[in-house]
Amino acid sequence: MRAASLIGLLAVFVSAASLAQRPLFDTHLHDNAVDAQAPGTILEILARNGIERAVVTSIPPERVLALYRLAPGRIVPLLGVYRSPAEKVHWHADPDLPNRVAASLAAGPWRGIGELHLFAGQRHSPVFRRLVELAVAHDHVLLLHADPAVIDRVFELAPQARVIWAHAGAYPYPPLLEDYLDRYPGLYIDLSMREARIAPDGRLDPAWETLLIERADRFLVGVDTFSAARWRDYDRVAGQIRAWLEQLPADVAQAIASGNARRLFP
Repeated sequence: MRAASLIGLLAVFVSAASLAQRPLFDTHLHDNAVDAQAPGTILEILARNGIERAVVTSIPPERVLALYRLAPGRIVPLLGVYRSPAEKVHWHADPDLPNRVAASLAAGPWRGIGELHLFAGQRHSPVFRRLVELAVAHDHVLLLHADPAVIDRVFELAPQARVIWAHAGAYPYPPLLEDYLDRYPGLYIDLSMREARIAPDGRLDPAWETLLIERADRFLVGVDTFSAARWRDYDRVAGQIRAWLEQLPADVAQAIASGNARRLFP
């Protein structure tokens, strides 16, 4: 049997053994109408996988409120600003969006804004600037799917901002991430969708291992249920996450699995 296969098999056994031992705090989930999951199904998936709490956003934004009302102790609701998937492309040019967001933040139990998709050429959008201001005013986290230049822009506008950089950014290279973590104390990095980079063939990459250990207080885990297929694959992905976490020192694994997210969302 090839070494990669043996490592993969070991990862499955480690994941199964650690399921009840190490809770996860998933910081990147979606509940979108186009790939709708029944609320009971979502909660069952989370419970089955030992997810102590989960940060969830939705399209339209009202969907996540129904889930939150069913399980307020488990669901952390983020205000998604898209009313339909098409708005993912042009939201930053919608002059009415800041007023809608301000009204929603005043009326709901939100803990953050996002996921916002924004790229370098759009970073000077007045709409984006206003959303950053609203997040800071409400002491809310921003979940950003963004280029490095966008992260620079956020902290230029609001040095006190708290940001989760989705998927370890557009260029998920350990030296770049280390540089950005050094620059911005309010920056946290969500590792969703990066399992293959972090642990190719199930074995922790040495550069990632060093970064995770040295910056253990700044990383978060997530599955990113961007589609119905991803919800169906949740068990496998959660197992992959647990498998590479178990290759880290226990205190580092605990911080990344749930401790850092607990501090962000007390």
